Amino acid sequence: MTLPLIRPMLATPGSLPPAAQDARWAYETKQDGQRVVVYAEGDGGLLLRARSGENITAAYPELQSLAAMLGTAPAVLDGEVLALDEQGRADFQLLQSRMGLAHAPARAARQAAKVPVHLILFDVMHLTGQRLTGLPYTRRRRLLEELGLDGPFWSTPSALVGHGEQALRATREHGLEGLVCKRLDSVYEPGVRSRAWVKIRNMRSEDVIVGGWLPGKGRLSGLPGAVLVGQRRDGRLRYVGGVGTGWSEAERIRLAELLRASETAECPFHPVPAAPGAHWVLPRLVGEVRYSTRTRAGMLRQPSWLRLRPDLAPEDAAADLPDDLPDDLG
Repeated sequence: MTLPLIRPMLATPGSLPPAAQDARWAYETKQDGQRVVVYAEGDGGLLLRARSGENITAAYPELQSLAAMLGTAPAVLDGEVLALDEQGRADFQLLQSRMGLAHAPARAARQAAKVPVHLILFDVMHLTGQRLTGLPYTRRRRLLEELGLDGPFWSTPSALVGHGEQALRATREHGLEGLVCKRLDSVYEPGVRSRAWVKIRNMRSEDVIVGGWLPGKGRLSGLPGAVLVGQRRDGRLRYVGGVGTGWSEAERIRLAELLRASETAECPFHPVPAAPGAHWVLPRLVGEVRYSTRTRAGMLRQPSWLRLRPDLAPEDAAADLPDDLPDDLG
């Protein structure tokens, strides 16, 4: 591949910009899918990379025809792969049947016939030999829209400039995941979680890393009764709580298999939490949890498991934890 590798720019969790600055921001719907960077060499080939950098091209064969629409113009695009439910809304559980098939092209092709995906495109970072990351959002957005990329399995939804409060209300009314606010003058910062992009989730949730588990009791004997999770801060995995609800029986059994395959004698958390009877695991499984709020020490209150996130690498599960976290989590 001759195109430059460009890591996706990330948004910072936050709230709507002040009303006085509303006109300086664009608003895009936050989609519940798998982030991808699209590389089209201009020779009819197309390569897809996940946020982790993994080549996932073979998992989504129906997207290959996008290369023909781009023609001979080499391009690097930013977007999100979605699986849509009967109401046309993104459904991450549906998408999970398509993820992880990059090394099983025959199975991916069969699943594509059952659960076709749709690629939402929202940025362009390189085009016809020119790197565009230093251009402002408004210019990049105009260049993207001029490509006219709307087809059977992909589209370029419009962005709304100003009217952030109305845009956020609309996502809530339609049961959508949330909103991404992008400053009109912002450059594209590869691999950076930037405050020039702000994401607002309609549900409070976080990506976490599984570092251990506690055995269940009774009918859950032999299965995880709870998983112990953490988030990265200053190069350390800080414990943020135990999660014991949110799984179906099948999900709990699958999770048990993954945990047993990752067992280790060493606790990955620093400092070590007080968790008698805990089984420690290598910190490589990423999940998403829902919770009510955080304590002052950064612990999650009333956490509930949402899903595994095989599309994320452990280093992606970082958070703005309090500076004064206690050294003793017992």
